[in-house]
Amino acid sequence: MSSKRVLITGANGLLGQSILHANQGRFTLCATGRGEVRGDLKGAEYQVLDTTSPEDYARVFEAFKPDVVIHGAAMTQVDECELQPALCHSLNVDATAACIEACERVGAHLIFISTDFIFDGTSGPYSEEAQAAPLSIYGQSKADAEALVQQATCPWTIARTVLVIGYVPGLSRSNIILWARGALSKGQRIKVVDDQVRSPTWSMDLAEGCLLIAEKAATGIFHLSGPDTMSILELVQHQKDLGFAPHTLQEVLDVIPYI
Repeated sequence: MSSKRVLITGANGLLGQSILHANQGRFTLCATGRGEVRGDLKGAEYQVLDTTSPEDYARVFEAFKPDVVIHGAAMTQVDECELQPALCHSLNVDATAACIEACERVGAHLIFISTDFIFDGTSGPYSEEAQAAPLSIYGQSKADAEALVQQATCPWTIARTVLVIGYVPGLSRSNIILWARGALSKGQRIKVVDDQVRSPTWSMDLAEGCLLIAEKAATGIFHLSGPDTMSILELVQHQKDLGFAPHTLQEVLDVIPYI
């Protein structure tokens, strides 16, 4: 087991829960979240943390003394970010600034989880050196947060990922796979975009990538995503092969262009 102490923000989310499951004793972990813990901590301790509060960071950092911070907490629902831009900025930009300040104070290695939404999607797949050109409020907030991270005086890593999918017990909210499976199993009609091409990323693979970055103290920008490229429609169509839908895919699927 490494002597490194790793703090996770957003530990009640899919990636945070996946890191707890993937760790398997490699690091001493502190999971943090806004409310009560959900799911199995797998031996980690848990601290309530308001990521927008420098005072909360000071309290938690003093108690745990992290060597590495995986900052995964964020407002990631793209449509909600459009409806609540001020909240999006608070949770994605201001919170990252508070996290950076805390990491700089103790010299912790900051691993910031970012997204392909910082790009405009016109010429992917993108290299780590590609320039940001976000089209959404969510994408802009993550690009702004990345700019803050790159100015940090502590060791830093930006890990950009794409459409994280998967399941762990105690998941705080759904993702497209769970949503599609749930709807199809009930025979409900669902609307799926057919002109958005992504590289779906299994949450456990992303968790392993984050832990490897922590282990190797790797810094800079990394793109961590699945190896396959497919449209959202194709991703959902794969669900029909699992044999749980009481109706055919055509009976419950509406295909719509992404707007």
